Amino acid sequence: QEDAAHSHAAAFRAVELVRQGRAAALMKGSLHTDELMAEVVNKETGLRTERRITHAFVMDVPTYHKPLIVTDAAINIAPDLDTKRDICQNAIDLAHILGIARPKVALICAVESVSSRMLCTTDAASLCKMADRGQITGALLDGPLAFDNAISKQAARIKKIESEVAGDPDIVVVPDLVAGNILAKQLTFMSNADGAGIVLGARVPIILTSRADNRRTKLASCAVACLIASLPEPDLRQKNGG
Repeated sequence: QEDAAHSHAAAFRAVELVRQGRAAALMKGSLHTDELMAEVVNKETGLRTERRITHAFVMDVPTYHKPLIVTDAAINIAPDLDTKRDICQNAIDLAHILGIARPKVALICAVESVSSRMLCTTDAASLCKMADRGQITGALLDGPLAFDNAISKQAARIKKIESEVAGDPDIVVVPDLVAGNILAKQLTFMSNADGAGIVLGARVPIILTSRADNRRTKLASCAVACLIASLPEPDLRQKNGG
């Protein structure tokens, strides 16, 4: 334990300890998230890599038949297509670490039809083609899908959607932070889901817990971070590009 003069100094020192090889993960305590992340993304002294920094919740939802990764619900406010590519790939790599060999990725929108009037639908279609061309690897992608037919096989059947992903995703990629944050909190507070939150794409895993999170959530987040930190390069800890 080290004392720091103020919160900004604490964030700087935490990142410095990682760069010195004296820490293998970061965990936010009483600091504001943007204070810590400002030091993480600093181009000169931060922990940036070739990948964009993204966030994922690993959720255990009582009404769903397997663990569900929700991304991005905490970092990228309105991600463009390139950022969504990294959101997908970071989550896919996390799923591999969790033992899911070929995760199914549902790209969530309000509708399941591609429409030029709704950017998230054209982004979803582009991401699927990027996966076909090897720009996203290690998973099966489908989208756009509305959340009902992404999660429910019955809803997909009624809407005549034929998809290996519909009704059985391991990962749901939301169109923006607002949608992801609402979804994750709804699952937590209305469906009694447990969730482990982790920041991906930096040189080390970063645990961003909320003051409202319970002890179980914090321990689960630490467990996921330990799994990532135990891996050799490259995996989620890409070569430093900062």
